[in-house]
Amino acid sequence: MAGGAREVLTLQLGHFSGFVGAHWWNQQDAALGLADAPASPGELCPDVLFRAGRTLHGQETYTPRLILMDLKGSLSSLKQEGGQYRDKQLDAAIAWQGKLTTHKEEFHPKNPYLQDFLSAEGVLSSDGVWRVKSIPNGKGHPPPTTVTTPEPLIPNEDSVHVWSDFLRIHLHPRSICMIQNYNHDGEAGRLEAFGQGESVLKEPRYLEELEDRLHFYVEECDFLQGFQILCDLHDGFSGVGTKATELLQDEYSGRGIVTWGLLPSHHSPGDHQKNIYRVLNTAFGLVGLSAHSSLVCPLTLAGSLGLQQEPPVSFPHLLYDATLPFHCSAILATALDTITAPYRLHLSPVSMAHLADMLTFSGRKLGGATPWTPLSACGDPARTHYFAQSVVLRGLDPSCQTSQLTPGMPLPSPLHECSTGEEVLAQYLEQRQPRVRSSSHMLLTPCKVAPPYPYFFSSSLSQQGLVLDGPPTGTVVESIPVLGALCSSSAVCVALRGLAKELTRLDLRRWASFMDAGVEQDDMEEMLQELLSLAQCYSSGNGLMD
Repeated sequence: MAGGAREVLTLQLGHFSGFVGAHWWNQQDAALGLADAPASPGELCPDVLFRAGRTLHGQETYTPRLILMDLKGSLSSLKQEGGQYRDKQLDAAIAWQGKLTTHKEEFHPKNPYLQDFLSAEGVLSSDGVWRVKSIPNGKGHPPPTTVTTPEPLIPNEDSVHVWSDFLRIHLHPRSICMIQNYNHDGEAGRLEAFGQGESVLKEPRYLEELEDRLHFYVEECDFLQGFQILCDLHDGFSGVGTKATELLQDEYSGRGIVTWGLLPSHHSPGDHQKNIYRVLNTAFGLVGLSAHSSLVCPLTLAGSLGLQQEPPVSFPHLLYDATLPFHCSAILATALDTITAPYRLHLSPVSMAHLADMLTFSGRKLGGATPWTPLSACGDPARTHYFAQSVVLRGLDPSCQTSQLTPGMPLPSPLHECSTGEEVLAQYLEQRQPRVRSSSHMLLTPCKVAPPYPYFFSSSLSQQGLVLDGPPTGTVVESIPVLGALCSSSAVCVALRGLAKELTRLDLRRWASFMDAGVEQDDMEEMLQELLSLAQCYSSGNGLMD
């Protein structure tokens, strides 16, 4: 591992987490290409998230340090062992020489976008070995080539059914762990309840498989700082995540465990049972994950965590469809890519544990994303009391960071006295939210939004994602500046109390199927008590910060 990078191991648990993760890894892949540019600031260290390795044929690789769990039927055309390490000759090596019976699953044609990606990145030769371009120094993107490649196809909403339909990067064979007990498609055999998810990692088969993969990745790390978990909250994966974080806490004490609880923004208003299950899973998941994580942050574009439907989050220059996981997950991945930057920096990085400690003092384990457009379904930010926040502003040209007034002119505000962008940001936060514990970072690196990132930008943006002063020019947005904040605030108290109030009104006798999945009445009562205890930690009137 080069340069003493403080490695992070990522776990993705669930299908919507797979959507967010696919966009996340595509953005990391795009950032690797940006890092090869001569003028690149090189602020983020890719070795934090990626690992260097070799295939059986000696080909150098650079793949995510990742373990992901999903259900049978969720991979479409993606092979569980990945594409980069596949060896057709080894596939054919079967020890048993007797009679064989072959059972073939339905063939899934590869998404046209990925066909185009594969033709640009390499070729699968006749011997079944994937020949990829060489990687300089054992890592990073391949060097520029003079060979002309066709313009990439942009995946449209109709062609994206699962997250693997738009994943650009290759995965290590130890990354994908499929749960065969449950189905991704269909109405039967679904992983729909918290108790079912907990039971998955109580089975020796899946527990040992997860432990083996953890040991594989952890043992090759020199300076492991911790684990980041992307976990579905709305279904049974909230139970999987609870058991997984419990395992991490037991086996890797002292390492940071930062958990992002993810929920789709679109619910089915007519499916009452699914909505009840969603709320129950979310509540059990938040309590369970908080018990074993350094920091937990729910992320969603939905307007509410509860049963009451609220309009999804809106942005002035994004024309996204809230019913499409492909769209919603891209926005959440962009937020993640920004607010996780502090523990991925080359210089003066903030460790995961330090970031969590800053936000979770006085028993607070839950955070929320930005105070300007909230992505945690925790209520109105205008009526919120903030305790602590970590703020990142990225992608703003240095000429736009400080005042450009003519010398001698009166200064409109104290911000115009600042000589650097970092000073402007810190001063702005102090003026806006005095007495709030704040940490701020400013990065030159923008967020790349190249395909397969969905194109849902308004025509009033420039190529660099800035609002145009004049009429639309028809340019394609290639990168965007992003302001993101991870906050600890009283909004969490309002959201958790509201969730507990809704659950208290439920007649659990009507939802015996949820309880039959492995949850007892005592578990329900304990969860409600823990939920209210968590809420109390965020009460602005509890004297902790006032």
